Amino acid sequence: MTWTFSNDLAAYQAVARPAVVAQPVLNTVLLTVADSLERRGLHAHGPADPVFGWWTGPDGAVSGGVLCTPPFPLLLGALPPEAVLALSAALVSEPLLAGVAGVDARSPDARTLAGAWGKPVRVVEEIRLYRLESLAAPDPRPAGRARPAREADLPLLLEWVEEFNREVDSPGTASPTALRDRIAYGGFLLWEHAGTPVSVAGFSRPIGSASRIGPVYTAPGERGRGYAAGVTHAATEGARAAGAREVLLFTDLANPTSNGVYQRLGYVPCDDRLRLEAV
Repeated sequence: MTWTFSNDLAAYQAVARPAVVAQPVLNTVLLTVADSLERRGLHAHGPADPVFGWWTGPDGAVSGGVLCTPPFPLLLGALPPEAVLALSAALVSEPLLAGVAGVDARSPDARTLAGAWGKPVRVVEEIRLYRLESLAAPDPRPAGRARPAREADLPLLLEWVEEFNREVDSPGTASPTALRDRIAYGGFLLWEHAGTPVSVAGFSRPIGSASRIGPVYTAPGERGRGYAAGVTHAATEGARAAGAREVLLFTDLANPTSNGVYQRLGYVPCDDRLRLEAV
């Protein structure tokens, strides 16, 4: 039983992807991040080199993976308990993980790592993963309509994605290349009222039959009018039309409003995660 770590995306995809894609719901972020690195290059999420890892069990089969794209935390997918325990030791001893300053993991796994990391940590965010069970229309329906984002909307999307990242305390920055990629496949929907965009929702390319909604952002002066529900409903329909059999989204558990909105649209909780940061 062992962890293998590498800066080689091709090696990670060849060895770990079959195990990761076998659980597309729990591994949704692992899948979309690896896909973005393949499409836009190794430094799509930051200037530092990414780190990839995969766990080989006693039967010689790879059963899960991790990756880190600094400045983002080490991202864990679905892993067996023995792999999480071994990863705790690797965080201390593995040179390629020396720069890891945080972890993003399923809640029990995050607690295991926090207890064995050997340094104090704080909880940055408690996150809940939802999956669509049966899509329901917003009730009442908000005023306005959804439309696909276009190239001309790029400046607005850049502004809103930056604002979204600030609000959720994400280290990411809005990338014109990434946003153009989403526009190209119809992965951004804008909600317009009286001809003016007031809210946006995106969805990822389906990978392993799953697509994830996000970001969802409403301009501050337009909140409380149901626009987020309307545009999320439209993005969900877009993800299903693109071929997703599983449609997913994350929410911050500290935000009861968004959790309530998504449940009314037909999303049900399926997993909880913690984002931890060394202090």
